Amino acid sequence: MPARTETAPLPVRLADYQPPAWHVDHADLVFDLGIDATEVTARLTLRCAGTPAQPLQLDGEGLEPLAFVLDGEPLPDDAWRAIDGGIEIDGARNGSVLETRVRLHPAANTTLEGLYLSGSREAGFLLTQCEAQGFRHITWYPDRPDVQATFTVTLRADRERFPVLLAGGNPDGAGELADGRHWARFVDPHRKPSYLFALVAGRLEKIEHPYRTADGHDVAIRVWSEANVIDRCAYAMDALIRAMRWDEQTYGRNYDLDVFNVVATHDFNMGAMENKGLNIFNAKCLLADPDTTTDDEYRRVEAVIAHEYFHNWSGNRVTCRDWFQLSLKEGFTVFREQSFSADMNSRPLKRIEDVSLLRRAQFPEDAGPLAHPVRPAQYREINNFYTATVYEKGAELVRMLAGRLGTEGFRRGTDRYFADNDGRSATIEDFLAALGSANATDLTPYLAWYGQSGTPHVRARGHYDATAHTYTLTLAQHTAPSHDQPRKLLLPIPVRLALFGPDGQKLALHLDGQTSVAGDETVIVLDQPEQQFVFHAVPARPVPSLLRGFSAPVVLESDATAADIALLLRHDSEGFNRWEASQQLAAHAFRNLRDHAGEAALDAWCDTLAALFDDDALDAALLADLLTPPGEVELAERETSVDPQAIHVLRETLLARLATRIGAARLDARHAALAARASAALDAPSQAARRLKQRVLQLIAHLDAAHASDLAHAQYHAAQGMTDRLGALAVLARHDAVRGAATLAHYRARYANDPLALDKWFTLQAQLPGEGALARVAALETDPAFTLKNPNRARALLGGYATGNPTGFHRADGAGYRHYADRLLDLDALNPQIAARLATAFNGWQRLEPRRREAARTALETLAAHPALSRNLAEIIGNVRKG
Repeated sequence: MPARTETAPLPVRLADYQPPAWHVDHADLVFDLGIDATEVTARLTLRCAGTPAQPLQLDGEGLEPLAFVLDGEPLPDDAWRAIDGGIEIDGARNGSVLETRVRLHPAANTTLEGLYLSGSREAGFLLTQCEAQGFRHITWYPDRPDVQATFTVTLRADRERFPVLLAGGNPDGAGELADGRHWARFVDPHRKPSYLFALVAGRLEKIEHPYRTADGHDVAIRVWSEANVIDRCAYAMDALIRAMRWDEQTYGRNYDLDVFNVVATHDFNMGAMENKGLNIFNAKCLLADPDTTTDDEYRRVEAVIAHEYFHNWSGNRVTCRDWFQLSLKEGFTVFREQSFSADMNSRPLKRIEDVSLLRRAQFPEDAGPLAHPVRPAQYREINNFYTATVYEKGAELVRMLAGRLGTEGFRRGTDRYFADNDGRSATIEDFLAALGSANATDLTPYLAWYGQSGTPHVRARGHYDATAHTYTLTLAQHTAPSHDQPRKLLLPIPVRLALFGPDGQKLALHLDGQTSVAGDETVIVLDQPEQQFVFHAVPARPVPSLLRGFSAPVVLESDATAADIALLLRHDSEGFNRWEASQQLAAHAFRNLRDHAGEAALDAWCDTLAALFDDDALDAALLADLLTPPGEVELAERETSVDPQAIHVLRETLLARLATRIGAARLDARHAALAARASAALDAPSQAARRLKQRVLQLIAHLDAAHASDLAHAQYHAAQGMTDRLGALAVLARHDAVRGAATLAHYRARYANDPLALDKWFTLQAQLPGEGALARVAALETDPAFTLKNPNRARALLGGYATGNPTGFHRADGAGYRHYADRLLDLDALNPQIAARLATAFNGWQRLEPRRREAARTALETLAAHPALSRNLAEIIGNVRKG
């Protein structure tokens, strides 16, 4: 591939937004499809928003122009010209019809943006990916979300090679053509931006289910995949039907087309895409069966299916005005998805899962050089802003608003939002205005959350007056300056809280300033630098349970003692806060070990968990999470000079001490009891049992590696599903070199033709800790199944290594950084989006201890000096270096 010499684009700024000068009222597209060459004819009905004196400018990249016709007349060569990122055309007027024809080369498109080939030339199929700016790789068009049009799409192709033809909208005819070709037409009556365009063409099979919406509309739901995996689509269909019914009941939203198509592909840059009427899914987010799918992956399939369907309203019917408003659709939809998953499964466990992800992915992003607001002020490459901040933190902001308004008030607000903005391109301000006006509430103070980067820290300290029986809670907020915002605004921070007495019972709350008893829980809002909240009639020194349910995305720093936190771990009625107490206590114990500051916290953590270990009333899945201390990435976030190897050793010490305190006999007995109940069932108790069994097996390995190997070997060969099989394999690979190697080989042979199962095999080995990981990764790169052309495979091995193996990636000699930088360059030549996303693994390098920091700096400087970086990768490397 020839070297690129892309110039860095000028930044796009929110403050510079201007409405489009030209709109498209209707787009009529005809595709003559082929693997090597596809021709696209576009007939656009134009509308001028202002004076027609301004030339028509259309976006387009990598297009081979074949024809331009304006109002029935071919355009002379001097009536159009190439401009940066597109073309400019003279002579267009209000109501003009522009017809263009271009040629594309799908098989040569390795970026997986625009129209491309998934799979092999012989058996693969054609599909599109247009968000955020992929449509400009298909035809000339004003490719921005505030230009919305109705679409008619006609697909023409060889019937034998492309028997299935799909596009967004409703089917509107099909038939035969000469020379073995056929055609199919689709009409979408709903106005939509170009990023929601989609087509699929190839040899696919389907499962189908009829569905009647709550408002009486009949819909044909079809889930498509290649024939060899069509039997793994049933769970996705079930999840989709449940999501559609839930959205009708919870938000009053009904589906609005006659068909709903969902297609699985193994070649996709994202998780899935909500194209109107034709959702396209990364296969790992759609295909599922017990033999190849873990319990976590089943829940992921359910969540992503729901997420993309919910976009039909929060994203499609109401889309974003510009890409700065991306969280308007993504943050809101993630919140909707999380709420659905909580209703389908366990609400406390779902909250734990979501907050764990936030702390693991978004908090580090917010604390480093890649920090940006939920609504950025500017960007250079929009594909680099599909981040944890936009998605996960954006969802937390919606959750705060929902908590502020209550269930009924939030429903009134979302009804108003959808009614006021249906068919429009909206903004964050529109969202807040609708929620507020429906509830006669001013929500504009929350706009500061959308415009400010960084994670606020809330300091809490309490004072109990035994004479007056009052408890004074003092809260203070601070957000550290960042590279993009040296001065931070005060934020409204809702703190949901309860007070617990010495006996572990919740106390009635009598908050100063409230005219009535607040029950045993209340929400206070911290919106000043420091505030005091006084509670009366408190019979004894209480222990506060703060940020219940994680009521705001902040870091809490409190004066609670180890004994206080242990009381919450034993007695808190909120499942999330019980887990949070375990996390806080483990973090205290970690710091005590690091600083040689005694073992009070370690003893409290171990003793409390040991006492809870045999509590049959405690949910098994929650117990598994309680037994899991913060991960190495989360512990590193609390350090000012990060030594990944030292963190790893200390965390392993925590686990060994916990295992010792529980005792080998109790661990063995619990494992045996759980193993006796083994099944492949997907009900909550069965999933919980498997989750706890794996955690217990890992603790046994910290006491007796040989015994754990025996148990894991038996579990692997008796496993009825992937959760038990993969869990056993992980223990063997880590604790028994001989059995581990043999079992890895067995797994490799068993799943030789299953891409998703092989991804797990690559990731598991990439994440085995220690400096030997680099040699292992290098060897795996020579495996015949490894390819950088497939995003899932690249993420599985390279991403698994860099983000999931701190001791392996952060080798003191810098070899991990150098190897990774070389692979990023190889990947950048194929797929800049994936290269840029994987490059974010360097985020936070400035906080490494000096030797590793210097090695990371050198690797980044070498990357930055490369003459042919894509715009995507250059922006990420540039931002990471300057932080």
